[in-house]
Amino acid sequence: MNGILEIAKWKDLIRNLVLKNLRIRYKGSALGFLWTMLNPMFMMFIYFIFITLLRIEIDLPSLLVGILAWQYFVMCLSDSVSAITAHPSLIKRTSFPRIVFPLSMVLANLINFLFSLIVLALFLAVYSLLFSYTIQLGPAVLLLPAVILLQTALVMGFACFFACCNVYFKDIEHIMSILLLAWFFLTPIMYRLEMVRDRAGQFFNLYLLNPMVPVVTLYRFVFLGIPPPLSPVFLISCLSSFLILAGGVAIFLKYEMNFADVI
Repeated sequence: MNGILEIAKWKDLIRNLVLKNLRIRYKGSALGFLWTMLNPMFMMFIYFIFITLLRIEIDLPSLLVGILAWQYFVMCLSDSVSAITAHPSLIKRTSFPRIVFPLSMVLANLINFLFSLIVLALFLAVYSLLFSYTIQLGPAVLLLPAVILLQTALVMGFACFFACCNVYFKDIEHIMSILLLAWFFLTPIMYRLEMVRDRAGQFFNLYLLNPMVPVVTLYRFVFLGIPPPLSPVFLISCLSSFLILAGGVAIFLKYEMNFADVI
């Protein structure tokens, strides 16, 4: 609680860092912040053509929900490696909680993600009308804030961990691209979870321990009404996001006092 109160004292710095992250992303762009809406729109159009031509065995709405959730995850982990090393002067000269750097980075990506979800909702409404696609919306929509919180806890935990690791091991930024590529294919984005359940057999429970599996599955439940598997392993995988958050923050706080000497 004391740590949270200490971070709250630096809310102005966090806000400025979030705005800085957003400005840098669209610096020099004629449309600026509008790209937060245009990017997902163009992406959805490209995937519409892609899935139509290649006839992938997954419907477009399911694919897009998975892609947007994955992009939020990837952006946070990719940005996390430089969350500390990109600010050497501030870290060496100023005393404040270093965790504001990964926190502000995650919040900036969260803002982009929220705009993407708005575009997704509009796309699903139009797609269901044009192609007679049935979307079984129900009380599950009310779970959206909880699912966003679940994923934000997950990415914050990993962001703190990788931001800390990259201070001591500069190879992390090179390993990250390989790690994310493997992780992508181990997450039900280009395919449905039911396919894994049918083919993985006894390894299905092991597959469910991937913390991004429940995240993507729950987003599909919220937006498309596709029910998640009701199993103890799935629930444990959901809770693992908060364990990763606690572990990542704990590691970060343990080593942040040495950042100025190492960076």
